[in-house]
Amino acid sequence: MEIRDASSDDAKRVHGQVVRRLTTTDAGDAAELIRTAFAAQKRPTTPPSSALLETGQSIAAKIAEGGGFGAFEGGALIAVALWSMNGDALHVARVSVAPEARGRGVARSLIAACEKEARQRGLRRITLKTRLELPENERLFERCGFARREVEAHPGFEGPTTTVMEKVLGD
Repeated sequence: MEIRDASSDDAKRVHGQVVRRLTTTDAGDAAELIRTAFAAQKRPTTPPSSALLETGQSIAAKIAEGGGFGAFEGGALIAVALWSMNGDALHVARVSVAPEARGRGVARSLIAACEKEARQRGLRRITLKTRLELPENERLFERCGFARREVEAHPGFEGPTTTVMEKVLGD
């Protein structure tokens, strides 16, 4: 895969990686990466993540509705984060890092790109959700400045399954 438009103002090189906006052309590769990353989680979740069902078509629709950022290394897509508008907040979803690229700050680079997007849109908040069964993910987002705001249950579940996190952006 080639890095398209890597020289634009939209692309930023961080730690040998290029972070840039995803386009619908990237959707097939992004869907494959999302499925791979979610399948490689440390433990299965109940209910299983809907990320495992993403397709190029479903990701293209999400990119078209909102947007996303990808991290590329050596021309290969190694991480993605999608976003959408949710009222007065930018909602981040499907933060996915290839298993071999984890632990190198790639997720933080994508969150930083989402923060910049929110600020450019005049938004003061970013939200995301993570599974309670994966506390390491919640800790990662806490290190990025997010705090737990509430917990939710998936449809059909009595107990909470998901934490809703928020980051308030300063000036």
